[in-house]
Amino acid sequence: MSVSVVDLFSIGIGPSSSHTVGPMRAARTFIDSLPAWPAEVHVTLRGSLAATGRGHGTDRAVLLGLAGWEPTTVPADVEPAHGADIPANGEISGPAGSVRYEFELDRTPVPEHPNCVIFTARDADGATLAENAEYFSVGGGFILSRADLDARLNAGPDLPWGAATAAKEQEVPYPFTTGIELLAHCARAEKDISEVMAANEAVLHADEGGYEAVAAHLDEVWRTMRQCVTAGIDASGVLPGGLQVTRRAPRLYDQLLEAKSGPRGDALGAMEWVNLYALAVNEENAAGGRVVTAPTNGAAGIIPAVMHYARDFLGDFTATQARRFLLTAGAVGIIVKENASISGAEVGCQGEVGSASAMAAAGLCEVLGGSPAQVENAAEIALEHNLGLTCDPVGGLVQIPCIERNAIGSVKSINAARLARLGEGTNRVTLDEVVRTMAETGRDMLTKYKETSTGGLATTLGLPVNLTEC
Repeated sequence: MSVSVVDLFSIGIGPSSSHTVGPMRAARTFIDSLPAWPAEVHVTLRGSLAATGRGHGTDRAVLLGLAGWEPTTVPADVEPAHGADIPANGEISGPAGSVRYEFELDRTPVPEHPNCVIFTARDADGATLAENAEYFSVGGGFILSRADLDARLNAGPDLPWGAATAAKEQEVPYPFTTGIELLAHCARAEKDISEVMAANEAVLHADEGGYEAVAAHLDEVWRTMRQCVTAGIDASGVLPGGLQVTRRAPRLYDQLLEAKSGPRGDALGAMEWVNLYALAVNEENAAGGRVVTAPTNGAAGIIPAVMHYARDFLGDFTATQARRFLLTAGAVGIIVKENASISGAEVGCQGEVGSASAMAAAGLCEVLGGSPAQVENAAEIALEHNLGLTCDPVGGLVQIPCIERNAIGSVKSINAARLARLGEGTNRVTLDEVVRTMAETGRDMLTKYKETSTGGLATTLGLPVNLTEC
């Protein structure tokens, strides 16, 4: 079994993969599973989905899923608009008629996972079509049904939930779940990490056109990332949600253009452009725009920013190089997902920004000419220096500290890749050891520091509780 890079890099809308994309997929999956079109649906948001649901657009996402939308195809400006006031009771139009809905909040998490949404549906006569159907959003837009979750518990209570998602049954030529296994394949086959990934992906998607289909998806991912940067630079105004956060990317872009045409030189000028790229993406994400989950929406700016750095400052960044970057980054994402988590609600932001930073460092290191050992070292350096990072969004919004955190994470990725290229890949601490440490740290981290908006920076502005409620 193997997770595919196609699933790891999905295209959707902001502001959150676990709190927006996942719940939308869960609602769509639930509505498609019913024997008949429902007249009413009762929705219970549990745990983190209740605590930060409004700021992450969870209520809107559920309604869009009930209306038949998928994250990959839903227009970013579809009604109800992002940031709109969603009443607890109302009606939504779907492909087979309107549905009355009712939201209930329960901040007490289900014991097995902090992100749970529960559906009960009835027909026009009041007959129950489905009752207490549970779905779990486990990070990166991936979901598990109750049956999936129970299967994971039976396989091993200490295993990460992510290892049960988006896995395909085909036997791949180079199976791996750890960095050690991946490096062994590279050594035996004398292949780069991207080549190992490409061979696996060709088998996983053999029925869909093989590697050509995967390459087309990766090309679309890179195109969407570029479009997102452009959209973030072109936009202006205040981000929705009530924090009155002004978009900074447009003004920063103008400042950088002016400095570029001016007489002064700056050896660190590239870093400011990287900051711009990351800010532009994450401001678009915070506004509910179209982004690439990489590997989450909260960390969606890091990989695009580092890829733009490679394009603009390293030269010769072709479509082939972009695919190599994404394939290598995906390999690291798979290792993290299989052995820890990419969910802020599970392990804090070390699982989001930390994972994205490690993935970006790996991708950049390979396109810089790094060996597989150096690529593994780059990922290890980046993740190691994000250990313990909390997920404490102010007001339940993916704005403070999330937007700036992506900019800092992007620069950290570049530094990790360049530092690894100066070495021989013989790091004393391996990527696998850091991933295990991240999982252990996440288990030990207090719940208030894991996407509940009840601790850390989330409590610094003295916001009213109702800002984070649906």
